[in-house]
Amino acid sequence: MIRGLLLAFSLFTVFAPTAHAQGVIVDLSKNFVAITAGFTGTEVLLFGTTSGYGEVVVVIEGPKQDLAVRRKENIAGIWVNGQPVNFENIPAFYQVLSTSSLDEWLPLSVREANQIGVEYLDLETHAKVSPPEAAEYRAALIRNKQRIGHYGQIEGRLKLTDGRLFRSNVSFPANVPVGIYEVRTYLVDKGKIVSTKSMPLTINKIGIEADVFRVAHQHSALYGLAAIVIAVLAGLGGNALFRKR
Repeated sequence: MIRGLLLAFSLFTVFAPTAHAQGVIVDLSKNFVAITAGFTGTEVLLFGTTSGYGEVVVVIEGPKQDLAVRRKENIAGIWVNGQPVNFENIPAFYQVLSTSSLDEWLPLSVREANQIGVEYLDLETHAKVSPPEAAEYRAALIRNKQRIGHYGQIEGRLKLTDGRLFRSNVSFPANVPVGIYEVRTYLVDKGKIVSTKSMPLTINKIGIEADVFRVAHQHSALYGLAAIVIAVLAGLGGNALFRKR
């Protein structure tokens, strides 16, 4: 009996402080996405629940990358690529999901502080360009990312049930960047973030795709030479085949 009372007391001390706290629990249908030779894109089910009523917003952010943006310039009547403006350490993939339009319940100051929404991403360049030009290059970067499906144009929708259960299918295109992603879930109540949950998602190539990718990135010179040799052999083989005919 004494052991039972001690157990009950220990459980009370563990759970009592958080009895009125609002939290969020979230999970994914899979934490690893394998890219094979026939990969055409995939969907990952995101689902969860909250211990308190409020709005939910989810940010899916891919690995960091460096990216150069060029602008077409007319030189002597010929359109050529101008000097690149480099952006460093930016998300390779970025998408936002929410239970309703963010403009209705999430203050701009909160969105800016937590970089929720493409317009609030920290996409800075150290290039020697004027602020208006930097803004143009930044807008071009976002447009290019949205065009290839790596940045969401508007926030997606989380299906909310009974005010506490939420779910959504997260879509990844065939050209999705590989690496470790971060899935951040926020519970927002009265314009304030009251709970945050973060979890990883890995997207990587497997099989021969992984071997080719690794050689191309780690031994670029060898990969280029092999590509040339294969192209030459294919050309010679095709020429010999047509001669026989």
